[in-house]
Amino acid sequence: MKTLEIIWDAKKNRATVQCAEGPVSVHRNCAFCMHCKGVWIGKKLYPAPQETVMKSFSSSGSNDEALMSAAMQFNTLVRDGTAMECDDDGDCGFKSRYRR
Repeated sequence: MKTLEIIWDAKKNRATVQCAEGPVSVHRNCAFCMHCKGVWIGKKLYPAPQETVMKSFSSSGSNDEALMSAAMQFNTLVRDGTAMECDDDGDCGFKSRYRR
């Protein structure tokens, strides 16, 4: 596991982290990446809401409303966050959470 500091660009209102692929948007990449395990706010790690929702799905399908809610929760956490928790110890880079 590694901790990636969130870098804010106030002019563009953009949050980025230094990924294996280089600087990437937290909202566009981390939110949809299988390696994202959560958001650090101060000294507390909050698990990625998307991961929690995906684990709760039954084999019968997905729930779009639950995923949308998880995405909104993720954005709220990032707004207050200081770093991202990433399990990409092999430096593979982005891997989609939704394609298997």
